[in-house]
Amino acid sequence: MPPQPLPTPGPVTNLGRLVQPADANEHGTLFGGEAMRFMDEAAGVAAIRYARGSVVTAHVDAIDFRAPVPIGVFLEASARVVAVGRTSMTVEVVLEAEDRHTAARTVTTTGRFVLVAVDAEGRPREVR
Repeated sequence: MPPQPLPTPGPVTNLGRLVQPADANEHGTLFGGEAMRFMDEAAGVAAIRYARGSVVTAHVDAIDFRAPVPIGVFLEASARVVAVGRTSMTVEVVLEAEDRHTAARTVTTTGRFVLVAVDAEGRPREVR
């Protein structure tokens, strides 16, 4: 069964971090791969909370990079389960950069991740 949209999305999971020089490319902005890793982590936490157990990433539907993320800003990932199948969950993730001096926030990256609930042997299990 393909994931069906939830009438009410799951709770929002927020993760935050400060963008450091080691996270940046030659332009002084966050590597795209670092943004993707952080988004996958947030998606995983949201899916674990929803499924109440282990999950693995199965698919990334899309990631849209909207604005660069400079070194020194606070980066927050907000993730929530928006659709559920028998063993899979679709999680939407939004990254926002917050200027630590002005508190101005900018949506920098958005994406959709599909995660599968797994049992102790790593086999797919029912979400609910």
